[in-house]
Amino acid sequence: MAPKSDNTEAIVLNYVNEQNRPLNSQNVADSLQKFNLKKASIQKTLDSLADSGKISFKEYGKQKIYLARQDQFNIPNNEELASMKEENAKLQEHLDQQKKAITEVEGEIKCLQSNLTLEQIHDKEAKLRKEVKEMEDKLVKLRGGVTLVRPEEKKAVEAMYSEKISLWRRRKRMFKDLWDAITENSPKDLKEFKEELGIEYDEDVGVNLQSFSELLQHGKKRARGQ
Repeated sequence: MAPKSDNTEAIVLNYVNEQNRPLNSQNVADSLQKFNLKKASIQKTLDSLADSGKISFKEYGKQKIYLARQDQFNIPNNEELASMKEENAKLQEHLDQQKKAITEVEGEIKCLQSNLTLEQIHDKEAKLRKEVKEMEDKLVKLRGGVTLVRPEEKKAVEAMYSEKISLWRRRKRMFKDLWDAITENSPKDLKEFKEELGIEYDEDVGVNLQSFSELLQHGKKRARGQ
């Protein structure tokens, strides 16, 4: 339900005075939609307020611009303006100080929140003590000559490792035979041809078959020595 005419006038007049800037009827209508006022009613009210001298207006062609009467406002003189600017500067400085203080407090809060509570410290201490105890028990077993890996498990791992080394060696030999046969009478530069096909040797990726073979032999020698 739309407000009564006198109520509409009070709403529009209050808005124009609050804004204290040039407005047209569309500006006012858009801003006062929450009061369920139609543009035609607002236009009529603005004209009525202007005719009664409660607001000022100017015409620019077919457009009417409305403005709050300036004689109702206390306009400060130069001395008052200077005083207001000085007061504003002080308030701004105070605001900056408050913002800085707030930032520092927020930083302290964040730091405190990141710290462990007493309960969490006790839980972590218990967990670390347990881990230390487990490592100490393991160290005692190692010092006492206890074998942590069963012989059959070690043998199975070595057999699998040996099988993989054999496969590696066999495939390396197969590739060399094929590569030599393909490139025997090739006029191309072998390095460029290899790069063109995207082929990488073991050495290109930082591995060496011999070093892996020696690792297996070294492990067997250590086992015999023990």
